[in-house]
Amino acid sequence: MLIIDGDYPMAYGGVVMQRDLTLPIDQVRARPPQESPQSISADDGTMASLPEMRNGEVAVALVKIGDCCIRRPGHEHGAHTTDQHSHASGRGHLAYYQILEAMGEVRLLKTPAEFRDHISSWENATDYQDLPVGMVVGMEGADPITWPGQVHEWFEGGLRVISLSHYGVSRYSHGTGTGTDGGLMEGAEELLHEMDSLGMILDVSHTSDESVRQELDIFEGPVLASHQNCRAVCPGERQFPDHQIKRIIERGAVIGHSMDAHMIWPPGVDWQNLPEKPPFTKEDVTLENFVDHIDHVSQLAGNSLHSAIGGDTDGQGGAINAPLEIDTVVDYQKVADVMATRGYTTEDIENVMWRNWKRFFEESLPG
Repeated sequence: MLIIDGDYPMAYGGVVMQRDLTLPIDQVRARPPQESPQSISADDGTMASLPEMRNGEVAVALVKIGDCCIRRPGHEHGAHTTDQHSHASGRGHLAYYQILEAMGEVRLLKTPAEFRDHISSWENATDYQDLPVGMVVGMEGADPITWPGQVHEWFEGGLRVISLSHYGVSRYSHGTGTGTDGGLMEGAEELLHEMDSLGMILDVSHTSDESVRQELDIFEGPVLASHQNCRAVCPGERQFPDHQIKRIIERGAVIGHSMDAHMIWPPGVDWQNLPEKPPFTKEDVTLENFVDHIDHVSQLAGNSLHSAIGGDTDGQGGAINAPLEIDTVVDYQKVADVMATRGYTTEDIENVMWRNWKRFFEESLPG
């Protein structure tokens, strides 16, 4: 079955960690250990490479420009100290995706027509090994957009989806690790209006409750949650409360559910004081826990049209921080098996695995 992954921060592994993700996964994993202060996962736990995506029938991924936030007092999560470094880092991530396209490894999907054409080629193929992997380019934390009007330049380069925040306080909003009450920052409203004028898509993931409330009041265009789970199932500010889920469902959003075990482990974690070592083992978190979030959103919506895969693939710490049954993206296929045992129909399962993202992007990408 085809899969569309709603969140793969590929450039983190490809640029920051210097992994050659055009190689088979066993070769990526076999690289000698690297010393990097920014490493969040070892190479031997890498979950995705382009050949492995083809093996797993991952036809498209929403890839991210990420790890480009600016460090601010009280929020030391950022990788950069100045506007110019953040901007240049983001440009480097975009250039990474562009060179992969020039090499024929991927296809950057910027319009509904391009998306439909790409998906059709995968639907009609019997062997995916020579096909480019489709990619919609998003930005996780908008710090690289140095001023709101600059978003037009990013759009020309292929950027289509933006979340204003990541961890801590960004240039434009409060994000994960700041509590739920902090709202938008100066410049956010202007940026949202500029995004509207371009037909861009707003990603509400990693954004505080109050910031999301304000965003939805201002932004009139399409909304998604690339990698987001349910607070009612797993407590913690990183997940959404039910009222937030219902509100974005009303906007037609698709919610990609994250494979980050911190967002699935039923007791939940304190996102403002994350321990250096997870308070659980890989055996403590399973795909049954993951599908609980799909169940919850489907119950709130009254249908299966708003849940999807949003792996946060390799951005969540690699295989060691994924559910028990997940070693690489090939194992995302097992989600369908768990759903089937719970009585979901084939149509429901296909909706979650790929059709919901297909419908959303064909309807929501700018023409």
